[in-house]
Amino acid sequence: MHIEQITLQRTPVGLPDASDFAFGHAELPQPEDGQVLVRVLALSLDPYLRSAMAGRHLSASIGIGDLVRGEGLVEVLASRHPAMAAGEQWVAACGWRSHALLDAAAVAQARRVPAWLDRPTLALGGLGMPGLTAWAGLNRLADARAGDTLVVSAASGPVGATVGQLAKIKGCRVIGIAGGPEKCAWVTGVAGFDACIDYRAEDLRQALDRLCPQGVDVYFDNVGGDTLLALLERLALGARVVLCGLMAQYNGAAPTAINPALLIRARATMRGLVVYDHWDALEQMLTEMKAHYLAGRLQFREDIAEGLQSAPAAFVRLMQGRNQGKALVRL
Repeated sequence: MHIEQITLQRTPVGLPDASDFAFGHAELPQPEDGQVLVRVLALSLDPYLRSAMAGRHLSASIGIGDLVRGEGLVEVLASRHPAMAAGEQWVAACGWRSHALLDAAAVAQARRVPAWLDRPTLALGGLGMPGLTAWAGLNRLADARAGDTLVVSAASGPVGATVGQLAKIKGCRVIGIAGGPEKCAWVTGVAGFDACIDYRAEDLRQALDRLCPQGVDVYFDNVGGDTLLALLERLALGARVVLCGLMAQYNGAAPTAINPALLIRARATMRGLVVYDHWDALEQMLTEMKAHYLAGRLQFREDIAEGLQSAPAAFVRLMQGRNQGKALVRL
C-alpha cells in the first residue's frame, strides 16, 4: 500500500519550524499474523514530542529521518489479530502517517474508542491520555479536597482544563493561568473556573496575591519556568504541588532552579507525574468521566488542523502556545 508520512528532517533548535519536517511517501505490506492495518483518522499533537526530538524524553527519541511518533485515532482496515476487527476505531501509536501497520506490541497498547463517545477525537484528549493525566494527578497525587484553592497552568489545554473542571466538581476554588484573553474567557466562561490569569497581560505574582490571599493549596504545574517559581512562593501550609509538564523548557530553555526553603516553609509535598504509571486507572477514569461528560459537567475544546501536510505547522503553533484547546490533525 502506498501511504503518506512525515519524518523529522532536522532536529529543532529552540522553537520548532515547519521546515524541520519532511513530507514523503512509503510502502506498507499487507498484515501478517498478529498485525493490523489501520487508516489514520486523526493525529494527536503533544508537547512531549518536542522533548523526544531533542532526545530528552523518557520514551524513545525521534532522530533525523525517523517517522514522527505519536498517537492517533485509527480505523481498522484489515486485521490478523484477534483483538481488533475491521471497521473498529481505536487509539493507537500510529505516527504521523496516513496508514499504519500495527504489530502485536502496538495492538496490546491500543485503546478501543468507547461506543458511547459522540466525538471520537475526544479519546485523544480529555477522555484519553490527557484526561488520565489530569485525573491521576488530581486524585492520586494532589489529594485535592473541597475548599482547596487550586491553581493550574496551561489552563486551556486538554490537561489543564480537565484538571480545573474535575477540581470544581470536587468543590475546589480553581484559578487558571493561560496566555491571551480568548483562552481566559473560555476557561472561565465555558470550563467554569473561578478566575483565570492572563500572564501575557498582567503581572502573574500580583494577580496571584490578589486572587489567592491565603496562599495556594494545590498547584498543578504544566509549564515549569518562572511560573513554577511564582507559585512556590505562595504555597499555603500543607500545600501539594504536582509537576506534570515543562512547556517553558521543551524548546531548549535552561531548567528551573528551585529553592527548597519554599517547600520546607509550607510543609509542602512535590510529586512528579508520569501518566504511564497510571494506566491501571484508565477504566476507573473513563467510568467517572463518562458520567460527568454525559451530564454536561465537562467541556472539551479541540484545535483541529486539516490534512496530514498541516501537521508540522500545527505542531509549531502548539509549541508557540497559539493553539486553542487540544491540538489535533484530521486526515
